[in-house]
Amino acid sequence: MAESWVNLAERLGSDLHLDLAGPGGRRAVLSNALREAVRDGRLAPGTRLPPYRSLAADLGLARNTVADAYAELAAEGWLIARQGSGTRVAPRTEPVRPPRVPKVAPARPAPPAHDLRQGRPDASAFPRSAWLAAARRALNAAPNEAFGPGDPQGRPELRRALTEYLARARGIRTAPDRIVVCSGFAHALRLLFGGRVLRGPLAVESYGLAFHRSLLAAASVRTVPLTLDAHGARTAELADLKGVRAALLTPAHQFPTGGPLHPERRVAALDWARTCGGVILEDDYDGEFRYDREPVGALQGLDPERVVYIGSVSKSLSPALRLGWMVLPEHHVPAVLTAKGEREAWAGVTDQLTLADLIESGHYDRHVRRMRQRYRARRDRLVAALAARAPHIAPTGIAAGLHAVLRLPPRTERSTVKAATWHSVALDGLADFRHPDATMPTEDGLVVGYATPPDHGYAQAIEALCRILPPDPAER
Repeated sequence: MAESWVNLAERLGSDLHLDLAGPGGRRAVLSNALREAVRDGRLAPGTRLPPYRSLAADLGLARNTVADAYAELAAEGWLIARQGSGTRVAPRTEPVRPPRVPKVAPARPAPPAHDLRQGRPDASAFPRSAWLAAARRALNAAPNEAFGPGDPQGRPELRRALTEYLARARGIRTAPDRIVVCSGFAHALRLLFGGRVLRGPLAVESYGLAFHRSLLAAASVRTVPLTLDAHGARTAELADLKGVRAALLTPAHQFPTGGPLHPERRVAALDWARTCGGVILEDDYDGEFRYDREPVGALQGLDPERVVYIGSVSKSLSPALRLGWMVLPEHHVPAVLTAKGEREAWAGVTDQLTLADLIESGHYDRHVRRMRQRYRARRDRLVAALAARAPHIAPTGIAAGLHAVLRLPPRTERSTVKAATWHSVALDGLADFRHPDATMPTEDGLVVGYATPPDHGYAQAIEALCRILPPDPAER
């Protein structure tokens, strides 16, 4: 029957779907379907219908059945049958019944006037020309098999490029066959824990993304917080955590509080992993963006068999690309590929090829250096504005990344976040990142992202931020 309606569509000159299901005889079903098509406007006034003999042959119906249906609709005024001009849809003064419109979801709130949320790079700085040129080169050079079913491990061109780049820029020790391309850090967590490559409980830092904790909880992984201070996570606490064989750390730049992991604590974390046969997950979310000196090398370089290194381009290029990677201990690679599966959960091949070319051509390095200068200048402007307008509030942590934490006077965080909402300033309170089981003292603060606003709006964003900051308690 479906094939018959394809023939009808060809005769009408456009696609037409008629529902021939329903109660009654064949003539009644056909009459109702045509009547509904006219009523809904799918058969417009003046449309010529196929001769009933042709339609009967297409549908496998008796000629009299189709002829009687046409006659019935003509008698009712739906169709006009004239000698020599065939059967057409009659003109109608009755308005066409509008199609049913699904209920509209509630309108989204208007975007904030000043977006100072963390983790968002400057979207206007995406290297469009360089990316387009790299895409052209990559597609011209790509072998035909690149556009076939593919490899869950990721394109070899990208894995080779990452091997060289990560060794040079982050001190990573690896080989292409130990890299698995993924869609980002969250995807990596889903593969490692949802795929049962690793099992909980998982030690995490007392401050981190609630989204990651929720993702782990959905995989039935319990997270145990490690205390933080100015030197990063107190990794000596790992030895006292029973049953814990994995730890998630942000060694280069603790998220969000901003301190690097002290060298002695790096060594302590690796010693723990070697002793208990455990593994450390290294989240290198913005390791390329250090402004006061050269970036600290990745923890993975000290022991590639005890560290799963996870990186992405979400901060350096754009989160919209959905491109990340895991550098794995050799014995974990097969299990990760099994968890990833043969299809679906892969990053797009064309984006992988383009990123590989961008890295190998040197354009990625140039882009990172340019963004490092831009974000450093923005952080410097933020620090200078605070020194002039709110000297009692200063950024903590190292000069790095795309955000800064501003420590606030005690018991002022909630009111400051509320004031920001009133003034259309989007930012996060430090409490939003605290692990619910953390035992370390609570501190009030704001997590301010300085990368998102466009250049022309950054001064206004800083001004708006300074207006909502609480006054110095000493001056009250």
